[in-house]
Amino acid sequence: MSSLTHNVTLNVNFISKHTRLKPKVAVILGSGLGALADSLSDAVAFGYHELPHFPETTVAGHRGRLIVGRLEGRPVALFDGRIHFYEGHPMWQVAFPVYVAHKMGASTLIVTNAAGGINPAFAPGTIMLIRDHINLTGTSPLIGPNAPELGPRFPSMRDAYDPGLRESARRVAAAAGIAVAEGVYVAMIGPQYETDAELQMLSHLGADAVGMSTVPEVIAARHAGMRSLGISVIANAAVPSASADGLVEEPSHESVQEVVRGASGDVLTLVRGVVGMLEG
Repeated sequence: MSSLTHNVTLNVNFISKHTRLKPKVAVILGSGLGALADSLSDAVAFGYHELPHFPETTVAGHRGRLIVGRLEGRPVALFDGRIHFYEGHPMWQVAFPVYVAHKMGASTLIVTNAAGGINPAFAPGTIMLIRDHINLTGTSPLIGPNAPELGPRFPSMRDAYDPGLRESARRVAAAAGIAVAEGVYVAMIGPQYETDAELQMLSHLGADAVGMSTVPEVIAARHAGMRSLGISVIANAAVPSASADGLVEEPSHESVQEVVRGASGDVLTLVRGVVGMLEG
């Protein structure tokens, strides 16, 4: 048994001593989206520091706790705050929550984030369903010896963002009158925001939005055989200055969180609606 598998098992055993729920869905919340965590019923919460060998988050807007409860009647494992590579964690630890949720029984991952809008049509406040991603972190959570009990050595990343889940999200959005876009998300390491030259490059590569998360978790979910839905809130304009119409404001973590909080009600509606449409 690998050390990763051992640590995953320790967490599953610890959590199962405190709740009888077997989550079918894992939800990872991005910056400013913690309101969803307060809507679970039959909930039991664990601080990341309470869980064995579980990495802790240090970023404002990420409360750092796992909540196991029910959402729309479905048992879920909700991670209120994510782990980032730029915090100094190895990439396998960034993806660690996904493996824990999967071994608890989750077969679906819903991941949310705040992102910069490279596509000039995506103004701050836009909700973007992730159609695909570009991994420019230069690494992967799968580097190192493979743990076959977690997944195959060479997983395919085709349709990493499940088309059926995106269709469910579109149906929920239409019924609720929520405008949603779709696009390609590119992951950078951070924590610094991108230069104009980098944004120009990302635009030419076909990226619609840029962020510092999500991709490692989706890679791990794909490795484990899970379906994934990615939802980005465009929190700031990341249009290259040479392409921008007028002045582009300098981004800040505080302004990002403010914009995301403004869109959090619609994101919550989407997540609740998609979870409610899942079988079981």
